[in-house]
Amino acid sequence: MADKMIKVTLVKSPISSIPKHKKTVEALGLHKLHQTKELPDNEAVRGMIWHVRHLVKVEEA
Repeated sequence: MADKMIKVTLVKSPISSIPKHKKTVEALGLHKLHQTKELPDNEAVRGMIWHVRHLVKVEEA
């Protein structure tokens, strides 16, 4: 059984964000605008996405 995955895309630059949000975006593995990563759908990842929800777009993979 495969784990669920979600696609996270960086849609807004974190340059003007607070340092904690910049580090969270980096921890998600997003470095460039419009870059997409497939991440496991778990509570830790969902929590990180929730904090930077104004910077990213999330889709079911």
